[in-house]
Amino acid sequence: MSTETVDLGKRRFLTAATSAVSAVGAGFVAVPFLKSMNPSAKAQAAGAPVEADIGKLELGQMLTVEWRGKPVWIVRRTQETLDTLKTMDGIMRDPASDESEQPEYCKNLSRAIKPEYLITVGICTHLGCSPTFRPEMAPADLGPDWNGGFFCPCHGSRFDLAGRVYAGVPAPTNLVIPPHKYISDSRILIGVDQGAA
Repeated sequence: MSTETVDLGKRRFLTAATSAVSAVGAGFVAVPFLKSMNPSAKAQAAGAPVEADIGKLELGQMLTVEWRGKPVWIVRRTQETLDTLKTMDGIMRDPASDESEQPEYCKNLSRAIKPEYLITVGICTHLGCSPTFRPEMAPADLGPDWNGGFFCPCHGSRFDLAGRVYAGVPAPTNLVIPPHKYISDSRILIGVDQGAA
């Protein structure tokens, strides 16, 4: 049996130092591994799908998410809004969305999978400006035929709450409806077509 004394302070220091160096080393190994699980900036720019939670969106409210570097608006429409859409065909440039960009499953009056929710790219089809959300009915500055929607102050284009463009404004087509699908009652995936796995 040895008669040498053990320096417990030195032993604790060496144990702590070894543990700290090991933790830093594990971090250096783990970070690249964890980063590899995220989509690259190139993949995101190319259109990686974006998930949005619409569970807390109240009637008449709009939520904005970003997909492919563009704003995507999600508007929860009231039944009154949906009923009004039926009466506006005569003042729309492309009421049936025959010349506009949307998935086939959204080529209907509400331009949506579920009529309650409008999901549209928030960029004017004229020169790429971002219109403002103006849900109020018939304000004096937007004319007597205005029933709520989106107004582009740059050049005066107007869109209803289905993203359809009014006749006689600079924008040539309706707002773009991106591919999307519902993954639950309160979550949507933008950038993936309905029915895709």
